[in-house]
Amino acid sequence: MAVERRRAARPDLRPRPARESLTKVADLMFPPDANMHGTVFGGKVLQMVDKAAAVCAMRHSGRICVTVAMERVEFLFPIRVGTFLIVEAQVNHTGRSSLEIGVEVYAEDLLQGTRAHTNSCLVTMVCVDEKNRPAPVPPLLLETPEEKARWAAAEERRLARQKARRG
Repeated sequence: MAVERRRAARPDLRPRPARESLTKVADLMFPPDANMHGTVFGGKVLQMVDKAAAVCAMRHSGRICVTVAMERVEFLFPIRVGTFLIVEAQVNHTGRSSLEIGVEVYAEDLLQGTRAHTNSCLVTMVCVDEKNRPAPVPPLLLETPEEKARWAAAEERRLARQKARRG
């Protein structure tokens, strides 16, 4: 089977909708994923969050993206061994070379048939070129009122961070 390779051309910077880069990462939690209380390590959850955010950002940009920050990671309740963990990521905002990815985590009890939201967080990714320098990101095409609200909230956070950096 032949593998088709695309030439390293300039990336397509046309606006892209969030639906094209929606990402879900899921895994069944086993004892090696947990502490002595039988609850999943926070680091295991963060690893899944980081992977989902990276895939989402790379789908949107068509380039390698690296994690710059994770904001407001709060666990609402413990995740137990035997839980099916589902992580969903969506582009909220794009800048010149950065993307804000909104990530939600759900714990599904496969035997009970229930699903609960365990935490949410925001991940800032930066798109990089072949020399690991910041690279342009395609704009986000906002299609729904929810996407427009996510964009506006992300823009407020961005401006607040800029203001805090200036002192």
